[in-house]
Amino acid sequence: MPRFSNAPLLLLAGCLVISSCITGFAAEEAKPVFRAGAVTSNITPPLGQKIVGGWQPIPATHIHDELHARCIVLDDGQTKLAIVVCDNVGIPREVFDAAKEQITKETGIPASHQLMSATHTHSATTARGPFYILPNAAPTDYQSFLAGRIADGVRRAINQLEPAQIGWGAIDEPSEVFNRRWYVKDAGLLTNPFGGMDRVRMNPPRGSAALDRPAGPTDPEISFISIQSKAGRPIALLANYSLHYVGGVPSGDVSADYFGYFAKFIEKKLNATDQTPAFVGILSNGTSGDVNNINFSEKNGKRYGRYEKMQEVAEKVAAKVQEAHEKLEFQDYVTLDAAASELPLKVRKPTPEMIEHFQEVRARAKAGGKQEHRRELIYADRIDRLQESPAELMIPLQALRIGDLAITAIPFETFTETGLELKARTPLAKSFTIELANGSFGYLPTPEQHRLGGYETWMGTSSVEIDATTKIVAELLKLEQSLTPAAGE
Repeated sequence: MPRFSNAPLLLLAGCLVISSCITGFAAEEAKPVFRAGAVTSNITPPLGQKIVGGWQPIPATHIHDELHARCIVLDDGQTKLAIVVCDNVGIPREVFDAAKEQITKETGIPASHQLMSATHTHSATTARGPFYILPNAAPTDYQSFLAGRIADGVRRAINQLEPAQIGWGAIDEPSEVFNRRWYVKDAGLLTNPFGGMDRVRMNPPRGSAALDRPAGPTDPEISFISIQSKAGRPIALLANYSLHYVGGVPSGDVSADYFGYFAKFIEKKLNATDQTPAFVGILSNGTSGDVNNINFSEKNGKRYGRYEKMQEVAEKVAAKVQEAHEKLEFQDYVTLDAAASELPLKVRKPTPEMIEHFQEVRARAKAGGKQEHRRELIYADRIDRLQESPAELMIPLQALRIGDLAITAIPFETFTETGLELKARTPLAKSFTIELANGSFGYLPTPEQHRLGGYETWMGTSSVEIDATTKIVAELLKLEQSLTPAAGE
């Protein structure tokens, strides 16, 4: 009986095994990898630049803490997103647009996928033009410097992209958010610079018997995104809290306010100090145009020293984030997307009666007469600026998607109720809003709040049409809907 060798069969089987292994390795190599990188880019201005945030600009005489553009880049293998939060009271669109143009040219990331915002610290120097909706004829030295440093930060973050994991969560901290607009029972507290009467008062006297009730809600939620290396080394954390600035800064000091302290405190709480690459902690402004941390119902609150209160607030917020962070579940891979649009909004223009009123204000002041309202000359100037302003503004709106989380971006100091509405109506699993993003166009009250009056609604403080929030919310929800991930993502 002839004998046959099984060598060919063994060889064939071996080839099949090797082929299967190679195919498996190839599939593994083809699997997309989620990557992230983060840096800080110093944007501290020179001394002598004008600090804004009060009623009159003052020169910077001291740097208490450096200001930064804090940058994160995310990459899902197909799409990159850049998020930048700058220590500044409000950055005009033209500066952000200049930075985005540089980034797109050097990296290919489209402007629609770059979200840039300011923190509204009242102790930073201005990057604005002559009026917040009027650009300079040519960029100032600081505007050019700022745009370049933002662009450099994003490029450096790309240089540090590494395989990463990501998670997000939320936790409440209600003790530091109070609506600053109040109904009051004293008509003397309700006068305005336009010769009229409001129905509510911003920042009324603390503990006054005239206080009735707050005119709007607060949002105590701290939303946050945490990014780690595959091995668990912290890369960055981006938080969002709907609280204005805190203050307590000496006149002439430059400071990042509680946003800067949060960055330091969260770094320590996540045991991320002295590592390479350096960890980047970020706190962005949520919708906080009508919210600060003053409890107006208390007459005699605790007295704080310089920089003390902002540290207390930052510590509370960081401690809450750390608490929620301990329960966070990280994902090795998520998809990314972004959408942006331009929304035309009409600019509010003074009536003939307003113009006549401020002509009388100036005539009375020139004759040495007493001001009827202590801010009326300031608003006389703002009314002039509004008359010089265009009839319509194109407002940049944006939504980012990270997995099933949405981040919406609004270029105004936005009232909290608008942020709450966006959270309630999001088509994704979760969302939060960063204000003063991609531009700075003043305050954004709701139509209902406009009817109540008060500082945030005064023409020259709020400069776009009264129903602007209705249009903005509708447009942002449309953008979010376009980003809704496919089933299974």
